[in-house]
Amino acid sequence: MPIRLSLVEDDHLIREAFTDLLNNTEDFLVVSSYSNCEDYLRNLAIDRPDVVLMDLELPRMGGVEGIERTKKLRPQTQLIVVTVYENDDLVFKALCAGAGGYLTKNMPPSRLIEAIREIRQGGAPMSTNIARMVVASFQKNHHSPLTARETEVLERIAQGKSYTTIADELFVDKETIRTHIKNIYWKLEVHSKAEAIEKARKERLI
Repeated sequence: MPIRLSLVEDDHLIREAFTDLLNNTEDFLVVSSYSNCEDYLRNLAIDRPDVVLMDLELPRMGGVEGIERTKKLRPQTQLIVVTVYENDDLVFKALCAGAGGYLTKNMPPSRLIEAIREIRQGGAPMSTNIARMVVASFQKNHHSPLTARETEVLERIAQGKSYTTIADELFVDKETIRTHIKNIYWKLEVHSKAEAIEKARKERLI
């Protein structure tokens, strides 16, 4: 029996490219492809996919909610996120919602095929950067005084990013980032970025 696949991707060019690639792969069958979660979920019981390739940034209902609803409606279906986003928060939300794999769209086509076979054999396929992020999260001190968002900000500062870049990446304004920085300094009892980064690394907060 072929592996039944459904795609949820709002970029029609990517959707068509994935469909062509997978339908031309032995033992794969794309049973459906959708540009949104609502239509996909409406037909889930009819399509009966073994594996779903799910984008995260979708019109109306987002991919994380789509993953959660899939696992409630059809727990045996396995989901692989395929997205451009490597944001810590999104990665963990998707994995906690029930995604079994997380890939970025800049992967070679062979990696997508390999990932589908891997998840069917009990694996958890992830792009290298995502796997590194997951491992790093387990190595962190989980008794950190910093909130998840403050940790994200400090990690980006440690990477040398400007306040403007960090604000853009986290979809907030620059003043919000400045407020987070003040809170970080106060909680860590430091007075500069260099001191904050040094202390956070020593105490495994980032």
